[in-house]
Amino acid sequence: MANLAQAKSTTLSLLDFKSVSTRTFWITSISFFMCFFAWFGIVPFMPDVVKDLGLTPDQKWNSIILAVSGTVFARLLIGKLCDKYGPRLCYTWLLTIGAIPVILCGLVQTPTQFLICRLFIGFIGASFVITQVHTSLMYAPNIVGTANATSAGWGNLGGGANRLGMPLIAAAVVSFGVADADAWRYSMIVAGIVCFCMGIIYFFFTKDTLNGNFKDLRASGEMVSTKKDQIGFLEVLKDYRVWILFVVYAASFGIELTVYGTMDDYLQNTFQLERVTAGNIVLSFALMNIFARTLGGFFGDKFGKLKGLRGRVLFLAFILAIQGLMLITFSTTTSIVIGVAFLILFSLSVQMAEGATFSVVPFINKKAIGSVSGIVGAGGNVGAFLAAMLLKSQSAVAEKGAIIASQGLGEEAIKAAQSAASATAVSSGYFIIGVTVVITAVVSLSIRFSTEDEKVAKVDGLVKPENLILVK
Repeated sequence: MANLAQAKSTTLSLLDFKSVSTRTFWITSISFFMCFFAWFGIVPFMPDVVKDLGLTPDQKWNSIILAVSGTVFARLLIGKLCDKYGPRLCYTWLLTIGAIPVILCGLVQTPTQFLICRLFIGFIGASFVITQVHTSLMYAPNIVGTANATSAGWGNLGGGANRLGMPLIAAAVVSFGVADADAWRYSMIVAGIVCFCMGIIYFFFTKDTLNGNFKDLRASGEMVSTKKDQIGFLEVLKDYRVWILFVVYAASFGIELTVYGTMDDYLQNTFQLERVTAGNIVLSFALMNIFARTLGGFFGDKFGKLKGLRGRVLFLAFILAIQGLMLITFSTTTSIVIGVAFLILFSLSVQMAEGATFSVVPFINKKAIGSVSGIVGAGGNVGAFLAAMLLKSQSAVAEKGAIIASQGLGEEAIKAAQSAASATAVSSGYFIIGVTVVITAVVSLSIRFSTEDEKVAKVDGLVKPENLILVK
């Protein structure tokens, strides 16, 4: 059976729309953006949902937990499916089927129905894995880190853009005569329809690789599928490097999600900022994904060119350590000016660490890029869950203590004491998390590659699509 050396683009030409790699890059990035937009689309409307459906505080928090939990399992599964069926079909089905719970979310009538929808909506968070797999298959080693980081960063913008976009959609539907109380429902339906349409576009306008789709390549004999070339999922699980990167992504993307999820309240409680001001600061940091994550992938590629695969690991460890130190310093400051300065540096470094992580991932196991990406991607959600539990537990204990200690001082005094206790507890939690990130950076240095891996990566980075050789 013939085996075709895989064609990959050696440049990231964003305006060359005739190129399959460029077209795929844009479509996968936009699809990722829309998935995140829909995944977190209900967040701006939670006060309306609580009022409309009569959600209890526990049900509200459970909906958040369910959305994140569903993503963990979906990411683990989708990576293996990408290796078997290709990213094109996986994304097509994820978008078209994933659109259903998004649309149904706008039609729910009970809290139970809402919770079920939130669980299944979380599955579209697996879109990140497919995007990383697809760009890894499209771009050569010399540029793959930059391509992965850019597509992921621009896609992640969907998680912040919905804070502006969903209210605009709601305002638009209200202008057509829809009642304000029902605007959130129509907004979710619109987001679901757009996701479904992106699934159709993905099917007709992308390919799995520059050589063609997995199905066609197997049929023509250009894609080897012998037992020797098949990598079992258990074999991927046994690779210690996969689990180190799992922890690294938990310490980067997972921490970013948790810090930004708690930062609004922290800024208000610590620096007495108005809610709108605190929210705008957090939103501006989310928008740094436009360039920050790309920088991580870019420098990962540059270090890879200078020092090979080991260079990519060294840069990842360096930027991860910087991230941890920035968070540690931020947690100890009491000045709003200094605090925001270090928060900016934290935001920059954490997003660069995410990009640097996926400049390493494609080289762990080239025959199972999907499985590796899925496991590492799931690490981000696990990290977010664990960090959130740490902050929640510390804050809860501190607030209860403050309430007991200030009994009889009046409602205003109790609230002030509660806010101060929460700020102190969260600050302590940030410090612990920062130290953990630095330790993770040191551990990441244990990632090693064989001499053969180094040679293959170097050669692949020099092979251009027009210079491919058919090997019998």
